[in-house]
Amino acid sequence: MNNLNNNYLNILDLPNEILFIIFQKLNTIDVFHSFVDVNPRFNRLVFDSIYIHDLNMTTVMDTTSLYDQTSLIDPQVLSRICEKFLPRIHNQIYKLTVEEYSINQILLASNYPQLYSLSFINFQEEILYQYLTDNLILRDLTKQITHLNIDIKETIKHDSKIGSKIFTLILSLCKKLIVLNFCHMFPTRNYSPSLFYLLWENCIPSTLIKLKINVSTLVDCLYLLDGPLVCLSTLIINVSSTFCPLEYINPTKKLPKLKYFSFTAPNYTRHYDDLILPLLRRMINLEELKLYLTVVRSGSTYIDGIQLYEQFLIYMTQLKKFTFNITTIVSFRTVRLKLQSNEDIQRSFIGRGYQQVASYIYIHPKPFLSHGECHIYSLPYGFEYFVKLNNSFQGGMFHKVRQLKMNDGIPFENELFKLISQDFPFLEFLYISNDYPQKDNQHSSTLITFPYLKFLHLKWAHIDYAKLFLLKKNIHLSRLSNLSIEYKSLITITNNFTNDATQFNFDKLKSLDVCQSFVRPKNFHQYFPLL
Repeated sequence: MNNLNNNYLNILDLPNEILFIIFQKLNTIDVFHSFVDVNPRFNRLVFDSIYIHDLNMTTVMDTTSLYDQTSLIDPQVLSRICEKFLPRIHNQIYKLTVEEYSINQILLASNYPQLYSLSFINFQEEILYQYLTDNLILRDLTKQITHLNIDIKETIKHDSKIGSKIFTLILSLCKKLIVLNFCHMFPTRNYSPSLFYLLWENCIPSTLIKLKINVSTLVDCLYLLDGPLVCLSTLIINVSSTFCPLEYINPTKKLPKLKYFSFTAPNYTRHYDDLILPLLRRMINLEELKLYLTVVRSGSTYIDGIQLYEQFLIYMTQLKKFTFNITTIVSFRTVRLKLQSNEDIQRSFIGRGYQQVASYIYIHPKPFLSHGECHIYSLPYGFEYFVKLNNSFQGGMFHKVRQLKMNDGIPFENELFKLISQDFPFLEFLYISNDYPQKDNQHSSTLITFPYLKFLHLKWAHIDYAKLFLLKKNIHLSRLSNLSIEYKSLITITNNFTNDATQFNFDKLKSLDVCQSFVRPKNFHQYFPLL
């Protein structure tokens, strides 16, 4: 933005359409600070109703490093905006996004009579709970809100109950709320509150129609559906873990209002047959279903098309669309039945109304971990994430995927990464877990490119993968801004920070996690100029 401040003459002649696009790409803080009162034309554009209807008063531009974000707002700039500009447009603001460090001044700047959508970004749970409890201006504002988005920083207190208190407080305060996104806004956030112990008896039935939420356990999902959300027709839920509840929810109570259900549980679950299947059978009027599951089974076969149809799809007579990615893990030590081949899996989907389905089977190469994994997923692929990709991957087009997690008991070779760069063209987040060195680390003369990758996790990867991804001669990473890596790997590939710094994909890094504290070498800034 400083460059823009010093170069007004370079943009004065740009057409309004281009200027408006520039404003939309920048955050509101920068636009107000740099363009308001420069000239009448800029004022007309900045205060155009199309622009100020949706006001983003945050400086968070890169959501990949939200966990360590601090406010970038200059206090004097914020004060000027709140005193000079917000009172001029307060009755034209329909949507407002605020962060923890600026919310108080923004609330005091004016009232917002037309506001119906409010987003809280990058808040500590204690701070947000305090505002919702004690701030009378905010509590009064929540009475008119119909759409609410909540983003909370992760907490080291894994048993914290504040998140659940915030959730119930929102249902109590927001009398007109119909759409709520509760901690399900950014892919790198793992904040997942527990809700199952809440007492719903004292809760007023909620007006909520659509809920998108991260929760701690499968039990939280069960209790949500049997709580005060009597109008809920859409539930998009991500479950961190599953365990058996102390007491079962009534498995026969139907959920006739639910029309759309998206359920993601990428971590291992052993309760598919006894909890998830009974839950799905209750959704008698469901029109769209999305399932992302990793199921561990004992004494049973892989989940296939016949089982999906006979165990719950046959009960969903209104279902119009079924999107899924299901991995079944079966231990060879516990299963006595003959497991299906990949051809058997493919045949199981024929003649039952399925669209195109991809599948592959992976046999773990280590005898002491002897098990099989069967992956089935609908096409075109309908999720933004792909978990547990291994060397059995068959390829395909995955334009929607932004986050990929890879792990295997045998090395990943360069050809696989070349295939991934082609099949996942818009990949932004990549996690590699593989302790085994590459057998063929003679890198191809063809440069591999990940044009959108900005988050790379190598903590659990052999150093060969650090050499492959972080040397520019092997892979081009033009947008890499976040790196997680073992410090010893970083020392090795840079030869203790003596190799040429320009050889590495470090020049755009804004966040570096090396798993330990360390003393920066004198030339550290040459390698990481933006840190």
